[in-house]
Amino acid sequence: MEYSQKKQRNTGLFAFFISGICSISAGVVVSILQETYGFAYGFTGTLLSMMSIGNLTAGFAAGMLMGRLGMRTTMVILTAGYSAGYLAMAVSGYPAVLALAFLGVGIAKGSTTNCCTILVGENSRDRTKGLNIMHGCYAMGALLCPFFISAALRQANRIPQIFLAVCGLFLWAAFWQVPAGKKGKHSKEQGRDWDFLKSRKFWLLTGLVFCQNAAETSVTGWLVTYFKGSGIITGSLSTYTVTVMWGATLVARALIAFVIPLKNPYSAMIKMSAFCTVFYIGLILAGSQTTAVALLFAFAFSMAGMNPTAVASAGKMTSVTSMGIMLPAASSGAILMPWIIGLVAERFGIATGMAVNILPCTVMLLLSVAVKRLTEMEPV
Repeated sequence: MEYSQKKQRNTGLFAFFISGICSISAGVVVSILQETYGFAYGFTGTLLSMMSIGNLTAGFAAGMLMGRLGMRTTMVILTAGYSAGYLAMAVSGYPAVLALAFLGVGIAKGSTTNCCTILVGENSRDRTKGLNIMHGCYAMGALLCPFFISAALRQANRIPQIFLAVCGLFLWAAFWQVPAGKKGKHSKEQGRDWDFLKSRKFWLLTGLVFCQNAAETSVTGWLVTYFKGSGIITGSLSTYTVTVMWGATLVARALIAFVIPLKNPYSAMIKMSAFCTVFYIGLILAGSQTTAVALLFAFAFSMAGMNPTAVASAGKMTSVTSMGIMLPAASSGAILMPWIIGLVAERFGIATGMAVNILPCTVMLLLSVAVKRLTEMEPV
């Protein structure tokens, strides 16, 4: 591997690590904001959905801008949302300002995901392994974020947001390492290939990632609030439940990347979906702290490989263009489900709201079966 390729790959890995800290911390920050300003569950869900809307918007914007402005210019513009968004959360409690702040954080998250997928995927000898390592870096950042947030909270309620704004500056600076003219290998050739839009398999995989995003974002976004509201886990310990989830995710992704590579990804996705559904049902029925933590670990472990496996299963359809459609479209699941949970929780309570998240887990299982059957009938 050439030095320039290694440098670009490492830039993608580092940026995704920082993005893991900044994006997953939003679930903890929204809980801090709710306690500080007394926001209702409905508005809290709206803030999380605004972040997901930004994530969706960035996917399309990054895909269009990279071909015209180059990767570095595009990323410098779009990733400023991490720093600006968290800084706004630190200095203002106005609902409109907070909504725009979460939108900016979402734009930074989405554009970072697209850019890092290109940087790591195109500059790794083994694309599948490289992307699993990249997602592992994200999980590592997510794993560490509660420790950083808890340490910052000892100073004042605004310090976590300021810390995250500084992290956003580091990520923003990292993209200055990308060559100015970088637009993505074979971007012109891939940009003309739209045949994947006719593929049933492509849309089933997109639906899979949609449900995965919906289920995962609902848990990461609402988990701390749910545990506090239900009384299962209280105090500062509830913040560390995010660490449990991302610790399990990191372990699972490392095993897939280095120890037990998946021989049949389609069968693996069925098993992962089934375990996700069973463990999530157990999680919302758990009545004790120990049981809840154990089931959360099991749920996250089962969910960890779904996104990279589904994306990798696109096979020959994988391109800058197809990912520019799949990832943003699938991100709409992360917009819809947290918002629905907020509305249901507002009317029927947080426990009922969290129970709604069983739906995407179940649909994910059904789609996994459909993808396997389609692949057996029409091998790609």
